[in-house]
Amino acid sequence: MTPENTAASGREKTWEPAIYNQFSSQREEPFWDLANLLEPAEGARLADLGCGDGRLTAALHSYLRAGNTLGIDSAPGMLAGTAAFANQSVEFARGDIAEWSAPGSFDIIFANASLQWVADHPRVISSLKESLAPGGQLAIQVPSNADHVIYRLASQLGSEWFGDNSPVDTVALNVKKPEEYSELLESLGFARHHVRLVVYGHRLSSASQTVDWVKGTTLNRFKAILDDAEYENFLQEYHRRVIKELDDQSPYFFTFKRILMWARLP
Repeated sequence: MTPENTAASGREKTWEPAIYNQFSSQREEPFWDLANLLEPAEGARLADLGCGDGRLTAALHSYLRAGNTLGIDSAPGMLAGTAAFANQSVEFARGDIAEWSAPGSFDIIFANASLQWVADHPRVISSLKESLAPGGQLAIQVPSNADHVIYRLASQLGSEWFGDNSPVDTVALNVKKPEEYSELLESLGFARHHVRLVVYGHRLSSASQTVDWVKGTTLNRFKAILDDAEYENFLQEYHRRVIKELDDQSPYFFTFKRILMWARLP
């Protein structure tokens, strides 16, 4: 198993909805920005890749007036909550979005904050294109914030603790530049497409809250390979370094860059 696969596997095992959803309002903003890039398609067959607990999948289904919606996720902890949102028109299944394929089956494929966890985006996005029906739309959002100090500090601490065996930051490894996605969509033959880099500003009560933010995402790769006591020590040292770097500002303005892309087939 490669370091990247180890990190992905650990993410599935340690994914905790309660921690991730602590900042649900901030995380939902790009979700709806991405949804608003879609052109009207009432009755569409919709696939939501990385559906999480299903709450936003169901909301998107209603918002788009989709006909049938399928939510896919690989994390059992997230999928456990989807039963509350499943009905005759909305269903959920466990699956690996890196390998998921349904040739010509969907009018809209929506992947918000999920593809950053999988490698080889040119291959994956090419496969997603093949799963679209003629005229189908593809909407993807990925974070592009690995250069922010809170992520750099996590990687630095990981290198000190684990040396060459430190789990990699898969988001930094997988996510490409906006212009590369634009070139990719053009090369895949989409009739229309656009890619944008958006900087979201989040007003947190203090700099310490950034630690809570990454406990729901990037720190999971360390949690997966440490016992509870070791992880608590790791977390305390990480928190100390974050506060030293950011001076525990209160309030703290947390900037977060994301790439949003939309494309439509002929």
